[in-house]
Amino acid sequence: MKKCFSLLLAQVLFIICATAAASAGANNSPETAQKRERADRNVILIIGDGMDDHQITIARNYLTGARGRLSLDHLPLRATAQVLTVSNEQPDQPVYVADSANSATALATGQVTSRGRIATTAGSDNDIPTIVELAEAAGLKTGIVTSASVTDATPASFYAHVNMRSCENSSMMKDAMLYDRVRIDCSQDMKANGGRGSIAEQLISSGLDVALGGGLKHFELPQEGLQQTVLSAAVAEGFEVVKTADSLSSLKTDKRLLGLFSSGTMPVRLRGEDGREAEKPEPSLLNSVHWTQGEVTMPEPMLCEPEPASAETPSLSRMTEIALAQLSKGNERGIFLMVESASIDKQSHRRRACGSIGEVEQLNEVLDTALAFAEQHPRTLIIVTADHGQAAQLVPNISLYDAFGVPVFTPGKIVRIRTPENALMAINYATNDIVSEEHTGVNVPLFANAEGLGRVPPMVTQPEIFHIIRKYLAL
Repeated sequence: MKKCFSLLLAQVLFIICATAAASAGANNSPETAQKRERADRNVILIIGDGMDDHQITIARNYLTGARGRLSLDHLPLRATAQVLTVSNEQPDQPVYVADSANSATALATGQVTSRGRIATTAGSDNDIPTIVELAEAAGLKTGIVTSASVTDATPASFYAHVNMRSCENSSMMKDAMLYDRVRIDCSQDMKANGGRGSIAEQLISSGLDVALGGGLKHFELPQEGLQQTVLSAAVAEGFEVVKTADSLSSLKTDKRLLGLFSSGTMPVRLRGEDGREAEKPEPSLLNSVHWTQGEVTMPEPMLCEPEPASAETPSLSRMTEIALAQLSKGNERGIFLMVESASIDKQSHRRRACGSIGEVEQLNEVLDTALAFAEQHPRTLIIVTADHGQAAQLVPNISLYDAFGVPVFTPGKIVRIRTPENALMAINYATNDIVSEEHTGVNVPLFANAEGLGRVPPMVTQPEIFHIIRKYLAL
C-alpha cells in the first residue's frame, strides 16, 4: 500500500513538473517573446509646424530669458532631421522647400511625396498606409491633437488619403477655388468615383480613437451626396462630440472622442500689442536717393499680450492630457498619439512673432504633459520635431554696420519686441513682399526622451522617423 502511494505521488509530481515546464516553454517561445516585446509601448510624436531653430531661439529668449532653458533643452537626445520633397510631375526630381502636407506625409508614411499631397504618392496618386492605420491594425489606440483644424494638412496626413490638402469638406472636392484664385480638384477622391471622400469624412470613417482641435465648420456641412452632416455621421459612428473647454474637462465616456473647439484654427495664446505685426522700415527721401545718405526710421518696439479669444478654448496641453487619459484607459497594447502646435507656422506666415512665441510655449507645455505620462508608462518614446522651416530670422536690433555711419535696414518687414528682460529682440521676415511669408528649406531639429537613445541617429530624414516609430511599436 505504501509502495503504491509512493508511485502515485511520483506520477503526480511528474505531471506537475511537465505541465510547468511546458508552460515555461510556451512563455519563452518566440511568439510569446514577440507579444511581450510589443505590449504596452507608446509613441507620442509632437510636431511644431514651422518650428526651426530660429523659432525656438526667439521663443526661448522671450519665455525664459537669454540664459534660460525650455523643457526641450533638457531632453537627452537632440538630432537633425532633413526635410525631403519631390516634384509631382517628376517624382525623382528633388524640390528643396516643403509644405506641411508632403512633410507630414513623410513622417506618417515613410515615403517622400510632392507638396500638397495627403498620404498619396507623387505622380501615380496611390494611397500610402499611415502609421495610424498600421497601429490600429496591430491593436493600438490612436489619436491626433492639433491647434489647427483636425482636417488641416499635418493631422490629415496621419489618417486620410487625398491628392490635395484643401479638400477638407465635400464642398471643396470639385469645382472649388482656393482664395478665389487656385482651382481645387479632388474629383478622383470623391465617393461617387470610388474614392474615400473629403478629409472630414475620412476622419469619421477612420479608426482614430481621439481627434481634438479646431475645424467645426468642415463637419457642419453635408456628406457627399447626402443631407446628413458629417457631424451627425460622427455620432452615428460612435464618437462622443464635444465643443467647449468645460465639456472636455467634465468628460466621462468610453466612446471614441471628437473635440471641435473652433470653426477653423484655434485662437493663439499671444499677439502683438494692439494686434500689431511686423512692419517695414521707413527710409527718408534722401536715403531713397542714395543708400549712404539720410536716415531710416525703424518700427516702434512693442510688447506681446494675451490673445483674449484663447481663454475660451482648451490649451494644447489640456487636450493632450485628455487624449492620453482616453487612449491609455484599459489599454494593454499601447498608443500612438500625434500632437501638433500648428500656429508657430500660421503666425509666422502672417509675420506675427508674438503669436509664434506663444505657440512654442504651448508645445513646450505639451512636452511636459508627455513627460509626466512617460513617468507612469516608462516604455514611451517621445519625439519632438518640425515638418519644415519658416520665415523668421533673429537679427540685430542695432546693425553691426551702424558703426560705418550709414543707415542700414532690412528689405523685408521687422518687428522689435521688448522682452521681459527689458531688451529689444528684432525679428525679420523677408521671403517675399505679399501678404503671406513662405517656408524655408532648412533642416529642422529633432528631440527625444531617453527611449530615443540608440534608436535615433544624429542625422535622420523624415521618412526614417516613420521607420523608427514603426520599429519601436513592432508594427
